[in-house]
Amino acid sequence: MFKKLLPDWFKQYQSAWLTGDVIAGAIVTVMLIPQSLAYAMLAGLPPQAGLYASLLPIFAYALFGSSMTLAVGPVAIASLMTSTALAPLASLGSVDYAALAVILALLSGVMLFVFGLLRLGFLAYFLSHPVISGFISGSAVVIAIGQLKYIFGIQTPRGGIITTLSGLLEGLPTLNVTTTLLGCGALLFLFFARRYLASILKQIGWSEKSADLAAKLAPMLVVIVATLIVNLGQLDQQAHVSVVGSVPAGLPSLSLPTIAWHDIRALWLPALLISLVGFVESVSVAQSLALKRNQRITPDKELLGIGAANIASALSGGYPVTGGFARSVVNFSAGANTPAAGVVSAIFMAVVVAVATSWFYYLPHAVLAATIIVAVIGLIDFKTLQQSWHYDRADAISLILTFLGVIFLGVEEGIVIGVVLSLAVVVWRSSRPHMAVVGRVPGTEHFRNVDRFDVELVNGLIALRVDESLYFANAQVLEDKIESLVAESTGTHAVLLIMSAVNQLDSTALGMLDELEKNLQAKGIDLQFAEVKGPVLDRLHKTDLGQRMHDRIFLSTHQAFLSHST
Repeated sequence: MFKKLLPDWFKQYQSAWLTGDVIAGAIVTVMLIPQSLAYAMLAGLPPQAGLYASLLPIFAYALFGSSMTLAVGPVAIASLMTSTALAPLASLGSVDYAALAVILALLSGVMLFVFGLLRLGFLAYFLSHPVISGFISGSAVVIAIGQLKYIFGIQTPRGGIITTLSGLLEGLPTLNVTTTLLGCGALLFLFFARRYLASILKQIGWSEKSADLAAKLAPMLVVIVATLIVNLGQLDQQAHVSVVGSVPAGLPSLSLPTIAWHDIRALWLPALLISLVGFVESVSVAQSLALKRNQRITPDKELLGIGAANIASALSGGYPVTGGFARSVVNFSAGANTPAAGVVSAIFMAVVVAVATSWFYYLPHAVLAATIIVAVIGLIDFKTLQQSWHYDRADAISLILTFLGVIFLGVEEGIVIGVVLSLAVVVWRSSRPHMAVVGRVPGTEHFRNVDRFDVELVNGLIALRVDESLYFANAQVLEDKIESLVAESTGTHAVLLIMSAVNQLDSTALGMLDELEKNLQAKGIDLQFAEVKGPVLDRLHKTDLGQRMHDRIFLSTHQAFLSHST
């Protein structure tokens, strides 16, 4: 019975995979430590919350998820959304704030897990890529600007991006010089490492794989060096450099705070948005890595995996988690074969949390801010905007409006704008379906657009192909098109509607076709159908329109043309 509960990768595990998983797990741990601390700060939580969110969630995902290399834990976007959701509800750093973060993770986890049980994995495709790009890019800008106060050691009021920028300008005369030197030095080195370190290491003889991993682990080196500098120089006392301070040692206890109904009412929407964004981000990362090894992921299992990870994070005092892009890429590159690499990483993290949290005391907030800024700058996606602008302006406008919405209205408002725009673009496109009058390519049974090809026509017959399902948003457009064609033609005795691309016919469209058929009959014109798909035809036969037209529905356009040619 217990064996049935084990994931497939565990049942099929091979000893040859162990070395790669252990090495990858160790390397990801080195990367995960500073990220956990930094993202907890971004979420407005004490550093231990980030560490706790990097333990049990990894085990939970390994049990339920489908990706072999996705690294689950705290990420920048979820951390920002957590801070945005909780800021109006509790004081930053308070016990209530931390408790609400746990509840937020629990709600998100339950939602995702239930969605997985209901097999709603198609939600991964609910948001278009340009909208997700606009949201992530906007969030990256908000995060980066929000971290500048730590780089310069300036106190700024909480608020939107305008408030933050104004506070930074007003506080420049009071900046902490030592903090600024540490923060800017860390930024410069991290940008250098991101851009040039790998190529330099390759030139001096490092392998490509080792050089790339070393460049990605540069944040840990910065953290170690900065911590030593602050400790040896006692800069927290001598120069008032803000540091992480005491981090409680010991593994988290498994518990949940008291959950009140008003907390659920306040947090269900932020939890839903975090769930949606986190799931889409995770699936995108997992899918891109899986394709490189000819593997497959299952969106429904990803819902279960990310949901279980968030529930585990809540039980251990963490906050919402999801799959991280940078850590997953490192995990993949370091040779991870299965989720066992994540389990190894969690074990190493547990050791750190149990006995080594005192090492973080002198870690300056400015350096953590620098690691966040460098990480999120890479998320700003100019390429998608450029491609969308040249290929599809509607997608580009959706991207830009989502981006601006996140920056000037807020993270939650931005993602709501993105969802609305995604749906609006779908409705807008389908409400203006491509329609083409077609004729027969000479000597064939193929039919093409009369405006694009030299084709044969039948006198008195208008053959119109509609390349979209018919429903309330485009029914009138089709009716207007047919009436316009009839008005422009003389001697028309039949209108053939080619429905090869019509997958759905709703009641509004059916009503339109019913009235159109009657109106055309009154003018002595037959309405005819060709290439109606089976499911549409089955429903059509049950209607008055279908019964009236039973002898005017053709299997193919060619058959319809032959009936008018004889």
